[in-house]
Amino acid sequence: MSDSEDPSVGPRVYRVPDGDDRERATCPECGFIAYENPRIVVGVVARADDERILLCRRAIPPRIGYWTLPAGYMELNETAEAGACREAYEEARANLKLTGLLAVYSLARIHQVQLIYRAVLTDPHVEAGPESQEVGLFHYSELPWDELAFPTVKWALQHDHQAHMEGHGQAFANPTTEED
Repeated sequence: MSDSEDPSVGPRVYRVPDGDDRERATCPECGFIAYENPRIVVGVVARADDERILLCRRAIPPRIGYWTLPAGYMELNETAEAGACREAYEEARANLKLTGLLAVYSLARIHQVQLIYRAVLTDPHVEAGPESQEVGLFHYSELPWDELAFPTVKWALQHDHQAHMEGHGQAFANPTTEED
């Protein structure tokens, strides 16, 4: 058994390290500190030329069968923008051009920071990737509000609509009246 497989080796004691202000997983033998940081989710609200919005019906947990934006965890060695484009391609075979940052949502309860971009499809052809049951293009008035997978999907769609209607250029943040 290697050290990485031995449960008696490595960070396993929670304590407040010297100079810190919160408990961290530490190794009592060598003092190594295992920092745990939020996960970064990147995604897009992508519009077709006719103003329809791209959504994906989830084929993976959580919330299988519910509609979501193309989004997922950012990978190491990629920019947030590249990650958003990659997720759109993986989930909807969507080729797109980012047009700006729509919103930054901080979800402390689930250890996530979500960066949602606005985008336009550069090719109208989309199809379900391996993480989607199906994809669809919806006018704002036709969005499946009761079948959205997560609160942040609703927020992003509402923020995109507001930005689109008002010509808003600044990024949005968490609504102050809703829970994450």
